[in-house]
This record gives sequence, C-alpha cells and structure tokens, in this order.
Amino acid sequence: MPIVAQSSTETDWVSRFADEVIAESERRAPGKPVVVASGLSPSGPIHLGNLREVMTPHLVADEIRRRGYEVRHLISWDDYDRYRKVPAGIAGVDESWAEHIGKPLTSVPAPAGSPHANWAEHFKAGMTESLAELGVEYDGISQTEQYTSGAYREQILHAMRQRGAIDAVLDRYRTKDKATGKPKKQQKPVDEAELEAAEGSGAASEDDGSGGAGGYFPYKPYCGQCGKDLTTVTSYDDESTELAYTCACGFAETVKLSEFNRGKLVWKVDWPMRWAYEGVIFEPSGVDHSSPGSSFVVGGQIVREVFGGVQPIGPMYAFVGISGMAKMSSSKGGVPTPADALKIMEAPLLRWLYARRKPNQAFKIAFDQEIQRLYDEWDKLEGKVADGSVLPADAAAHSRAVRTAAGELPRTPRPLPYRTLASVADITAGHDEQTLRILSELDPANPLASLDEARPRLDRAESWISTQVPADQRTIVRSEPDTELLGSLDDEGRESLRLLLEGLDSHWSLDGLTTLVYGVPKVMAGLDPEAKPTPELKVAQRTFFALLYRLLVSRDTGPRLPTLLLAVGADRVRKLLGA
Repeated sequence: MPIVAQSSTETDWVSRFADEVIAESERRAPGKPVVVASGLSPSGPIHLGNLREVMTPHLVADEIRRRGYEVRHLISWDDYDRYRKVPAGIAGVDESWAEHIGKPLTSVPAPAGSPHANWAEHFKAGMTESLAELGVEYDGISQTEQYTSGAYREQILHAMRQRGAIDAVLDRYRTKDKATGKPKKQQKPVDEAELEAAEGSGAASEDDGSGGAGGYFPYKPYCGQCGKDLTTVTSYDDESTELAYTCACGFAETVKLSEFNRGKLVWKVDWPMRWAYEGVIFEPSGVDHSSPGSSFVVGGQIVREVFGGVQPIGPMYAFVGISGMAKMSSSKGGVPTPADALKIMEAPLLRWLYARRKPNQAFKIAFDQEIQRLYDEWDKLEGKVADGSVLPADAAAHSRAVRTAAGELPRTPRPLPYRTLASVADITAGHDEQTLRILSELDPANPLASLDEARPRLDRAESWISTQVPADQRTIVRSEPDTELLGSLDDEGRESLRLLLEGLDSHWSLDGLTTLVYGVPKVMAGLDPEAKPTPELKVAQRTFFALLYRLLVSRDTGPRLPTLLLAVGADRVRKLLGA
C-alpha cells in the first residue's frame, strides 16, 4: 500500500518533483508503475554531464520508491544511433575508424584491445559499473535490440502512415530559403555549448527525415550493402508496406517494412514514439532541447498529434562542469566520466553533488584542490546531521546521498579528513606501514587500528594524489638538513625552532601540533599561546610556516604543517630542524 505522498512544503527539489510525478501518474495511468526515463548514447565516453540525465530521474524515482510506490526507471541505450565521428583521445582508436561513420554504434568495432563486442558495449560497460556503485536501480533498454527484434514495428508503420502529419509539425519550425521558397533544414541550436551538451544522448542526431520526389519519410534504413545510413527513401506504399531506398554507396533495394528490421525512425520521431510506447511520466532534458524546433519541443506535438500520447513532465537541466577544466565534450577527448570521479571520491559524495543542486542550476565537480574543500563541506554536513542541527533541505540531500530505497551505500567506517589523507598519501607515496603509523598518531587517545577503517576514503585520496596532482607539486621530504639555511638564521629564527622542538613530544597529535605551530609565533611575540591572532601575528605565522616548509620540503608551501610533521616523524623533524 503506497505511503501518503509527502507535502510539497518539503524544501528540497526532489520531493516537489516526486509529488508532481505521483499526481501525474495517477491521473494518466492509475494503478500502474510510475515510469521515469533517461537516454544515453554510447557514442564515446559517457561523461559527468550525461550523468545528470540519469541522476535527476533516479533521485525522483528513489523518493517515490521510498513512499511505497512501484517505479520503473528506464535507461534507453541509444546504441542504434549512427556513428557520427571519431572521438578524439580514445586509446586504441585511430582515423581508420572513420570508415564506420554512418553505421549503428553496435556495428562499429570496439577500440583496439577492448574485451567488448562492439563500440557501444565498450562505452556502456564503464557507465554500467558506475551506476551500480552509485546505487542507481534501472531497467536498461537497448535500442538496437528493440529495433532489430521488430518491437516497434507497429509504431514504425503508424509513423509512415502519418508521415504527412509529422511533416506538417516539423514544417512549423522550418525556415524558408528566400531564393527558392523551399524549406531549409530544421532549425538547430547554433551555440557551441548547446551542441556539445547534445552529445551523449540521442539529441546529437537532429535529422528530420528524408524528403524528395517521393515526399517526406520519417524512417531511415541502414543499407543492406555498406551497413550505413547514407540512404534515401524513394517510395513507400502504405498498403503493401513496400519501401524502396537508394544508398550513397550505389546500392538500392525494395523491402517490406512489415518484415524489415534494419533501420530506425529519425530522432525527432523516435523519441516521442518511445514516450507513448513506454508510457513515460517523467524525463528531464538538457538545455539544448529548449530552443524552438528542438527534439523536445517538436516531440511534444508529435507524441500528441501522431502517437496519441502525452509528453513527459520534467525539467531542463543545466551543465555540469569540471573545476579547472573547460566545458565537457565527449568529442574532444579527455572528458571525465563517472568512473573517473569514483576513483577520487566516494559514491555518496558524488550523489550529493547532484542531489543538492536543482536541475536548472549548473555546478562543477572538482578534480583539482577544490575536492578537499568539498570533502570538508561534506564532513561538516555529516556532523550537523549527527547532532541534529542540520537544515531540512540539507538533511534531505544528505539522506539521498548516503542511501537509496534499497538501503545504505557503503561508507568509510572512520572518515578521516580527506585533505589529511591526501597529504599523508602524498608524503608516503602510498606506503601502507608508513601511512598506518601516521594515521594512528592523529588521535593518540583513539588510534586507528587498521587502514581498512579509513577505506575507501583513503584509497580515493591516494588515487587523487597519484592521478590528479602534477609531479612538480608532489611533496618530497628532505633527506638531509639544509645546513646553509640553518646557519643563516638569526636569533629569532633559531629560538622559534627551539620552541617548536621543545614542544614536539607533549603535542604529538594532530590537534596538539596544530596548537603548537600556531602558538610558537604567539609566544615569540610575548602573547599567550591561546591569544587571538592580530594582522601582525598572522604575518609572523606565515613567515614561521614558510621557514618550516623550506627546512622540511625545500618549498615555501606544502601540506598542512601538523600533518606534515606527523608524517615526517619526530626523530626526522628534529634532524631536519637542526636539533
């Protein structure tokens, strides 16, 4: 028995959409499972921008499941789309793959060395693994299987019978050539950002369908000789379903569409057909669909006027960026995927980034130093959840990040600060014994007994250090004292080092060393170690810190000093500071 829907006074966007979707589903299809949908094209790496296409309906579907309703989250793999171009920066792929342009993605060879059967399966695999780690429950639908099995036969025949009505809808958005008065191609987004956003979904293919002497046709066969979609339908008979086409390769044939399964509806007809076929209630779409003549706008009219269905409700979602990187485009190579993100951050954090922002709000995912601040923010939120001081919207986003209707996602038993783990990984280069020694000294009253207590967060921090931090920014502790620098110190410099060394043993913990390194300049200024810093004192502290960094790692900056001191070890600190 479904739980009564929560009130829309809930402050998070997911609850509000869940309310709307439940109401709409009960109006359209009472007693049936609620259907939400996503579409992904495995034409190349499925990146973190494409993930929003999945996470938006997933979060809404999961909220609906929590309320006791049955939900189907469909992910349509648009693997019967044409192979449009050779993406840049793909290992095992060279320009010879250009010979496959125009074939279905499932008919293109996988990159060299791949264990997968074809191009589409290769790029689906990484996303499938990531969705499992993220706790996304879905029903996957291969459009290759749907089309080649004849599942859409009646819908295709219906669309061909209604080709005049479809052409009329499309014509509302066509512009006329001033010289000839004939229709031009469908209006398309011209902004580069919008075009890039279309990649990774069926929206990348904006073909209207073919027209010519035989009229307009919303169906595109794949050629029986070259296997490509460089075809033009020349005639079609509604009664016999005989369809004739020619191909740019010179091949021509006549087939019976009532028996023929090697082709597909053009995208602007295919998408609304699926809305009606699957009974989709909720599906978000990218900002590239907001322009006049886009697939979503046209589809809303075609689904109603041609297929007798209703367009899904759902928001337009904004771009997802990467801090320190240009906008994502899967055609340009080097685009971070969900799998890349999950190597450096835990699944709950990545879920949280999508849950806490409304779909129409753009946000960035950090692969640079910003990831440390994000983790600090996450840990602060966890603390507020634990002590009950969290705001309702933040509590909702946190809940959606750490669990689904099916249960809790795996967590790190002892979540030590990410920046501390990263610093330790930087200094130890992943040496387990060294790492355990340092981490067990962070809190001597409650020492870490095993590195497993700090995993998987520790593994993510180590991966971030090894894959995202340039070699010239890595920390290398000196092996011998800098005798020249030590010999050049004045009385004040030598005294500050003496005070630090004198306090090492009694302050040997993360908190203790923090108090010590900040306190030495205060004592040097004749102040109490607990005194609040003044602008002058902050200058003195920065000068002292720079001296310590130069003596320990031969640079002016580095990991947080308390962590660095713990990592170096008391004996080695004494040696490098001239004791």
